[in-house]
Amino acid sequence: MAGRAGTPASERRATAHLRAADPVLERLIDAVGPLGNSREGRPDRDDHYGALVRSIASQQLSVLAARAIYGRLTERFGGRAPTPQEILDDDPEQLRAAAGFSRAKVGYLRSLAEHVLSGELELDRLDELSDEDVTAELVAVKGVGVWTAHMFLMFQLERPDVLPVGDLGIRRAIERAYGLDDLPDAPTIEGIAEPWRPQRTLACRYLWRSLQNEPG
Repeated sequence: MAGRAGTPASERRATAHLRAADPVLERLIDAVGPLGNSREGRPDRDDHYGALVRSIASQQLSVLAARAIYGRLTERFGGRAPTPQEILDDDPEQLRAAAGFSRAKVGYLRSLAEHVLSGELELDRLDELSDEDVTAELVAVKGVGVWTAHMFLMFQLERPDVLPVGDLGIRRAIERAYGLDDLPDAPTIEGIAEPWRPQRTLACRYLWRSLQNEPG
């Protein structure tokens, strides 16, 4: 089984590694201060389906808008994430209107439900797979792209060395912290982040926090 990000003690060691590895990140860490619990308000560690529903609901939205939309979805199902069967049994147009989804996003939720119920996506196996294999399994679901897979790896499986190079918040935070003239592209981000290994997930959390927009 692939490792998780770890306990508060291991997080302190990881932060020390980042501070020693990158003086720019060291200054940012000092400015940001303690991060706190990365799981606060998130689905249980074993609720992989609920985590994916939340990620799909949050796609292409600001942090505040994503929380509001997800709140409307769970309100429709008694304050919890719907089960796969509940998604498929619900009327797509009524679900769209109640939650404020696009029609495409309703289709993505239905695709996820279908993959889970058919057994094409075996959620119980994901903890045992490498980051690359988890990503491959998830992106086979319509509407689940690499960004969603990265968020799942970072916040649900708590993998310690994930770098979401396509995340706009990460790009903006790096542009600001490193004094770049433009938003960095993927190769630039990968080069800057190389010294952060094997703690790139934690580095990204500090970068998000520097803009007050850590994914919810």
